[in-house]
Amino acid sequence: MATPASYRQSVTVGFVGLGVMGQPMALNLARAGTDLIVWNRSPERTVPLREAGAVVAGDVAEVFATAGTIILMLADDRVIDHVLGRGTGSFAKLVAGRTVVHMGTTAPAYSAGLAADVIGAGGAYAEAPVSGSRGPAETGDLVVMIAGGGPEVEDVLRPMCREIVRCGDVPGALLMKLAVNTFLISMVTGLAESFHFARRHGLDPATLLAALDAGPMASVVSRVKGRKLRDRDFDVQAAIRDVLYNSRLVVGAARQAGIASPLLDVCRDLYAETDAAGFGGEDMAAVIRALEARSTR
Repeated sequence: MATPASYRQSVTVGFVGLGVMGQPMALNLARAGTDLIVWNRSPERTVPLREAGAVVAGDVAEVFATAGTIILMLADDRVIDHVLGRGTGSFAKLVAGRTVVHMGTTAPAYSAGLAADVIGAGGAYAEAPVSGSRGPAETGDLVVMIAGGGPEVEDVLRPMCREIVRCGDVPGALLMKLAVNTFLISMVTGLAESFHFARRHGLDPATLLAALDAGPMASVVSRVKGRKLRDRDFDVQAAIRDVLYNSRLVVGAARQAGIASPLLDVCRDLYAETDAAGFGGEDMAAVIRALEARSTR
């Protein structure tokens, strides 16, 4: 007996955006047995998903026609608007009757506007940005901050994460993500400065790492990034250009609210200098390059 199309649509999940974070997140859904259909602008990124059992759509419209819940893990607001055809006649037809889950990082005000448009077109909306980089994305250890949606959306997200934190109404989850990133970005930048200070004073980076690992400030992040700084391994987990984008979002949201952000102002400038020097595709630990370039010897 054939499965009704309406039933399949209710249980099928769509995933749009298979970048550094999106691909491993979608793979965790597929490996958990989720009935999954995916699409990405660069088709080669879909190959591991096909091998894991996901259906690869020919275009975004096929994803929305097939799935009841569609996860967006796209680079920024301009890409989202382009992919959804927002501002055109196709947008309402695409999202009507669907639940759109925005898992990327954008300005909170943008997300609030997107939510209003999706709901106005007859769809449902949740924002669910994540805390974590490629490593936790691969192991399913992300922390999801969610606003909007109900238990059924949380059930869809669970194979991708270790924890789900409720953050009230939209855009509360994206505001929370920016608050978390304020700590993360300033912490990793401070760690890079610590290694830079040690190297310039002739100290052994491995000894510095041992001291940090043994102390009260040790964390998963400090251990991962500390090893990258010790070894000068800048293979990307969270890219310089993405951290710059996030830094600008934090500073922008702070300015809109009249909040001082002195640490993130400095971090934004350092990541901008690293990106401008041609290292935007390296891991955020490579911000040490900007510190080195600023130093007198």
